[in-house]
Amino acid sequence: MSTQLPDRGTGRAPAARDLVCRDFRDALGSFATGVTVLTTLAADGQPIGVTISSFNAVSLDPPLILWSLACDSPRLEAFRQAGHYAVNVLSAGQQAISDCFASRDEDRFGTLDVTAGLAGIPLIEGCSAWFECSNEAHYPGGDHLIFLGRVQRFARSEAGEPLIFHAGRYRHLRYDSGQ
Repeated sequence: MSTQLPDRGTGRAPAARDLVCRDFRDALGSFATGVTVLTTLAADGQPIGVTISSFNAVSLDPPLILWSLACDSPRLEAFRQAGHYAVNVLSAGQQAISDCFASRDEDRFGTLDVTAGLAGIPLIEGCSAWFECSNEAHYPGGDHLIFLGRVQRFARSEAGEPLIFHAGRYRHLRYDSGQ
């Protein structure tokens, strides 16, 4: 039996088993997300980081967050082994930082302004918020590893508008002047 997905105005109704990864990714892109950079220290003490948009709150009590990283990421093992990491929630003016940490460039920290968080984890200056976490657990999730972090410390700034990603590109919020 072939299960058909309903036609949602695309003129197509592909069988579920024929779902193409790119089509699935494009559909997921319909959900706007904030943009974060996860930072930690490698076993040798070098700072590492990666751009992530798969960040979510899990629990208020205890304070837990989750995020995921592709299993083929060269930084996966460092994050899996890290005792602590930080979620740096980027502000609208930090698109270049997002691009840098999403690239294959090895020197991602270069001239970036950072301060030391818990266990020396780099916190990126100018972000909208920071969550300093202990590495609570991780779980397999298909082609990604899902990380559960226990928030040890957090802060938010007056950096203004967050950096938003939607439909494969950065976006800006438009505030209603009547609010």
